Amino acid sequence: MSTSKSTSKSTAKAKPILIVSGVAVAAVLFGLVSYTATKPTSPGASGSSSVAEVSADPSAGVYAELEAYARRDPADKLALGRADAPVVLIEYADFKCGYCGKFARDTEPALVKKYVEDGTLRIEWRNFPIFGEESEGIARASWAAGRQGRFWEFHKAAYAEGAKEKGFGKERLTALATEAGVPDLARFAKDSDSAAAREAVRKDQEQGYALGATSTPSFLINGRPIAGAQPLETFTEAIEAAAKAAPKAPKASKKAGQ
Repeated sequence: MSTSKSTSKSTAKAKPILIVSGVAVAAVLFGLVSYTATKPTSPGASGSSSVAEVSADPSAGVYAELEAYARRDPADKLALGRADAPVVLIEYADFKCGYCGKFARDTEPALVKKYVEDGTLRIEWRNFPIFGEESEGIARASWAAGRQGRFWEFHKAAYAEGAKEKGFGKERLTALATEAGVPDLARFAKDSDSAAAREAVRKDQEQGYALGATSTPSFLINGRPIAGAQPLETFTEAIEAAAKAAPKAPKASKKAGQ
């Protein structure tokens, strides 16, 4: 009995260590990829300077421990797609980030149409404000819009071409909420300044830093780190590899007599 208990305790201790090790390795990778994706571009270049390579091997570059960062909460207002989708893309982003806006306008709509609508992909947003007070303010405002079911409409308005250049002061946040169709603006203002909003943003931000994200946007696709506004093909390859590797959902059994 004592030997069995000892083995059980050792196993229980080993699991958290393995998870921490996996996160540490990913943090190093995220830091490296984040630097590469945002280092100065050559003259005349535009967009992200790095193209992430996605291996044909579905397990290459994937850290199984990091799949647990997907919340899969059906009540999550900052998520899009089925909670039981085989692939979850987590995005750590800042509304003042130009590359995040590029992803939101040029790449994300295609992913939604191709993968979210057919149930393959779920997108989970994480507020990762890194550009100061306005970043923090609009992160809380986006969460507040989500409280009234208008997060993605607010997201679209905030990432519209030219929106960033107008700044994100309080009056602009109210204007964005109006554009997004947030019904109760008084509640929106109250929620934006609430302790709950600050805590939600802090939680997302700390998770991103723990993973080693040093720039925005940064992504996890079923445990595969990707940094930067990469080309659409990088995301489609990663999503399809993740879908291929995901466990198949059991088919519903037919009732007797059917």
